[in-house]
Parts: sequence; structure tokens; C-alpha cells
Amino acid sequence: MSGPTSAALGEKAAKGRGLALAVTMVTAVPVPGRWAAASVDRDTAGRAVCWLPFVGAVLGAVAGLPLLAATALVPDGTGALLGAALAVATLALATRGLHLDGLADTVDGLGSSAPAERALAIMRQPDIGPFGVVTVVLLLLVKVAALAALANHAPVAALLALAAAECVGRLGVVWATGAGVPSARPGGFGALVAGTTTRPTHLLLTSAVVAGCLAPLGWDEPRLTGALLGTLAAGLATAVAWRRHVVRRLGGVTGDVFGSVVELGAAAGLLAAVLLR
Repeated sequence: MSGPTSAALGEKAAKGRGLALAVTMVTAVPVPGRWAAASVDRDTAGRAVCWLPFVGAVLGAVAGLPLLAATALVPDGTGALLGAALAVATLALATRGLHLDGLADTVDGLGSSAPAERALAIMRQPDIGPFGVVTVVLLLLVKVAALAALANHAPVAALLALAAAECVGRLGVVWATGAGVPSARPGGFGALVAGTTTRPTHLLLTSAVVAGCLAPLGWDEPRLTGALLGTLAAGLATAVAWRRHVVRRLGGVTGDVFGSVVELGAAAGLLAAVLLR
């Protein structure tokens, strides 16, 4: 009797540490010390990766609150634009700019047209090159413009689309850590989580996200459901295609690559939501 109980408690604690690591890894939100892992092994890191889509959905929903407030207080197009900018800024602050930094580093490395080893060295440099700066600025403009367009039409739908986009961007990271995806270098977060997730896990988490996108059907909102499913499809397709390109170019994934997967997947998802709204 005590054996299964101890095992169940151990499994619960392991899941809790995985969630805590996911939160502390990609957000500025503190977690209780009892859940913090003294050391991070591949098993805990793999669990953390599986929590990322749900952490992303919460981040997107919370970041959408300033969007709702701005559109309510300033009911013309200015309110939607201001709210979209506040939402994107909230995301950047809540994640400490981690994913944006990863995107900048990745495009700096790829944009150098250097061999993989040199490109990886460029990615590890502390400064950001002009290619990275331009890419980040353009991506932020795209996200603000897409959110503003959605908020002008329906602010609540814009919040849901943002939550879905941030969720699917991180779902792309789950797919990018599948078996057979190598790490580009021996150290770092990429090496820790590369190959830690399985195809059944990918399908299970993707099904859970799809189920969430189908929820508006209960509100008799078929167009909103279609837009959310489009967000999922476009975001995941972009994330997977980008990961494949980077692996061909660099020979594997890194922590910076995961950040770029998140940002590009989320931006593509928002663009799809605008087109399908």
C-alpha cells in the first residue's frame, strides 16, 4: 500500500517540478521554493517542455487583458492599437525578452551565411547584430498590427487568438524536441532537452490544444473556432518548417532556436487569425 502511494507522490512531485521549471524558465514569475528543482536533469527538463504550451496560453490570456481594457476605455481604432502594443509589451516583459533574444541570435547566425560552427559562435555572442534587430522590430510590428486588426473587429476574439498563438508557438518547441532532433552543440538548454519528447506526446498535446480551440463552438461562434484552428495550423506548420530549416543549416537545435520557434510560430498564428476572422 505504501509503495504505490510513495510512487504516486513522487510522480506528482516530478510533475510539479516540471511545471515550476517551465514557469521559471520562460517567465519572470517566481515559484515557491519547495517546487524549485535543486538541479535540472533531462527528465525534469523534458517535463517542463511539455508544460510550455499551457504556460504560453496563460501568458497570452494575461497579456490580452490590457488589450481588452484599452479597447473598452478608448473605443475607436486608437484603443485597439494602444491595447495591441500594451499586450505585446506585456508579453515581452513577462518573458524577460527571452524568446525575442533567441530569435535575434538565431537570425544573426543564419544571416551570416557562415558554416554551421561559425554561425553557432555568432549566436553565442552577447551582442545583437543589425539583422537580429531588424527581425525583432519587424516581428513586433507584425504582432501589434495583427492584434490591432483583430481587436477592432472583436476584442475578446483578439485575446483568445493571442492565447492560442502563444500556446502554439510553444507547442512548436515540444515538436522541436522530438526523438531524432539533435542538439547543435554539446552544452546548453538545447542539449538538455533535445530528443526528450515522443511522437505520442506530440499528438496528445496537439489534441489538447485543438480541443481548446473548439471550445467557442459552445458559444455558437463557428468563425471564431475556425480562426483559432487556423492559428493552430499556421503556427505549428511555421514552427516545424523553421525548425527543419535550422537543423539542416546548423545541424541541430539550441535554446536560441527554441526562442525563434516560439516567436515565429506565434506571429504566423496571429496572421492566420486575421485572415480568417
